[in-house]
Amino acid sequence: MSKISLKDIKKLRDETGAGLMEVRVALEEAGGKAKKAKEILKKLGVKKAAKRGDKATDEGFIFTYVHQGRIGAMVKLLCETDFVARSSQFQKLGAELALQIASMEPKNVEALLKQEYIRDNKTKIADLVAAAAAKLKENIKVDDIARLALK
Repeated sequence: MSKISLKDIKKLRDETGAGLMEVRVALEEAGGKAKKAKEILKKLGVKKAAKRGDKATDEGFIFTYVHQGRIGAMVKLLCETDFVARSSQFQKLGAELALQIASMEPKNVEALLKQEYIRDNKTKIADLVAAAAAKLKENIKVDDIARLALK
């Protein structure tokens, strides 16, 4: 088994936001390969996010995006605490979802979650939300969406 350096652990931790021990275990399981360790951490994050799925989401934010005054999109993104709702990661997720809605015209929340992310076609929107939930260690839910456009 290869030796896992603190530098490797810190780098992967900074990239993923996962806990120190989780990163170390993932790197050991992946034989020191960062790419494989990220996949392991992603699967672990999805499992943890699923466990939080029954937590109440009473806080959140409404995000908007307007493109040249001709297309407008809104998303109601919920989480467990106002602390997370104000975090930069949550804010970035909301802004990206509003942009996604303006660009890809999903008809409802379910359709949005099934779409490929416009910035990375290998990632589904549901996976993007789950990754944010795992990183922020809270239940995050897309509650409602809307899109308006001039003809």
